[in-house]
Amino acid sequence: MNKKIKIAILLFIIVFIGGFFVYGQIYYHAEKTATDYINGTDDVNVTKSSNGLFLDGYGNDTAIIFYPGAKVEYTSYLPLFTDLASKGIDCYLVEMPFNLAFFASDSADEIISNSNYNHYFMAGHSLGGAMAGSYVNQTKNNISGLIYLSAHVEKEIKVPVLSIRGTYDNIINLESYQKAKPMMDNLTEVLINGGNHAQFGNYGHQSGDGNATISAESQQKQTEDAIMKFIDYNT
Repeated sequence: MNKKIKIAILLFIIVFIGGFFVYGQIYYHAEKTATDYINGTDDVNVTKSSNGLFLDGYGNDTAIIFYPGAKVEYTSYLPLFTDLASKGIDCYLVEMPFNLAFFASDSADEIISNSNYNHYFMAGHSLGGAMAGSYVNQTKNNISGLIYLSAHVEKEIKVPVLSIRGTYDNIINLESYQKAKPMMDNLTEVLINGGNHAQFGNYGHQSGDGNATISAESQQKQTEDAIMKFIDYNT
């Protein structure tokens, strides 16, 4: 290999790494309505862990491990999961490298290894949901169920699945979603009338998404109710 080719390859690598680093700095930031929960509430203690945040309520039997959507700051989901923790379901919000779940889809391994719950539910939003499903397929850990927020499976899933999406979600590929449904043996679907893709978290409007006709609070309350019912049925 001559010197000019080596220099060209080196420059390509430098430009690629630099471009990816810049890309990684562009993401949806958590709004104040979410970060107000960073110090917990009277019912829920929030602590920083090696891979995100642990939301500890009064429960000690069941935990949700949540993977955030692509390019979304993980703290954006604090309002929804703080409410769930206050109802007895402890929650782990995983912080992903570059806010992209496919860089750390096995993050749940460390959480499960360092905790002791009878029931673990994997959950994720959009790309985070796809990666949570991928984890369920490859792990040897016992997972009680999978919770999708505007997401769908890529391979057959044997555990119970809860799928929640909004009627004004313009991000999810509905054709792919419909094709994926037969791969979920035990599926519960919840369609939130007036909801969209982004309002499962608190990070503002997402490019390409539909305009919701209900508030984020309403969408998250309906999501919380569906998740609680699903977990009660599968524990």
